[in-house]
Amino acid sequence: MTVTDPIADMLTRIRNAVMVRHDSVLVPASTMKLAIAKILKEEGFIEDFEILRGKPQRVMKVRLRYMEGGAPAITGLKRVSRPGLRVYVGSTEIPRLFGGIGVSIVSSHQGVITGHQARRQQVGGELLCYIW
Repeated sequence: MTVTDPIADMLTRIRNAVMVRHDSVLVPASTMKLAIAKILKEEGFIEDFEILRGKPQRVMKVRLRYMEGGAPAITGLKRVSRPGLRVYVGSTEIPRLFGGIGVSIVSSHQGVITGHQARRQQVGGELLCYIW
């Protein structure tokens, strides 16, 4: 089955796994998804991720993070730019989510970076998603 928006598919798989309290979730791997998973790990939203060898293609296993008491570290995910409607922002237009609690992920010429890093480096780009 062909997926028209692989990043939205990844976010939906993570969202669904968090809702039913799974420990991990399998996602088809790509360079962009690996960069997003790296940011999620750095920001403390997931425990870790690893690349598994699959027959048709590589698969990424994402281990989800839960706080003490069982509350998930990820409470929300939202895809902003999509194939049918690309959203580009300048460095001064990158939103701050919930007073800095959430993270916006931007694809710029510097690579896939957080909104905070993009503002600091004064670069804009495609606003991929929000995570809080």
